Amino acid sequence: MADTEQTKKTSAPRRRRRRKEARPAELIEAGLQEFAEKGFAATRLEDVAARAGVVKGTIYLYFENKEALFRAAIHSRTAPAIADVQGIVDTFPGDTESLLRLVFHTMYEKLVKGDVRIILRIMISEGHRFPEILEYYHANTICIAKQLLTRILRRGIERGEFRADIPIDYPVVVAAPAITAAMWMMTFQQYDPLDIDAYAAAHVDIVLNGLLSRA
Repeated sequence: MADTEQTKKTSAPRRRRRRKEARPAELIEAGLQEFAEKGFAATRLEDVAARAGVVKGTIYLYFENKEALFRAAIHSRTAPAIADVQGIVDTFPGDTESLLRLVFHTMYEKLVKGDVRIILRIMISEGHRFPEILEYYHANTICIAKQLLTRILRRGIERGEFRADIPIDYPVVVAAPAITAAMWMMTFQQYDPLDIDAYAAAHVDIVLNGLLSRA
């Protein structure tokens, strides 16, 4: 009996500790759902707290304000995908065409198909009113993605696989169709459904036909 009571006493703090460690992720998920439904401006922290099943004050234990919560939501959705692409670019041993195909596949699976679209929609519709979150997204997502795409293009040129006259200063052109796909799914998907897998294949085919060396 004594052993059982001692086990209960030690396991309870562990459960509370695990619960506390999971709390930021739970708040981010609740926040993302509120942002998706109401947008950034209309989202209230008390509603986020209610959705997460906590009091409003709990949010301030982890996030300074609503902007900090939204930045955490951006990080939670974009950082893992960017890290995956970074790892692929750093270590891929094959030809650059295969590398770009793999990067595009990762990009569509984790960014276009996922709920990063929610964040992108807020950037487009409300970013001009909240430049601090727009600046954060640009610095921590767009700039890094551009750097990675530039590395891929430069790799292909240096290996003689891509045309030497590629306008490498504009890597966003390579990824632009994926951004269009994300916007389409946010706006016209219910009226004109997009087969995202077929679209992604067409994207890769068209881009590579413009990049590959014809020598």
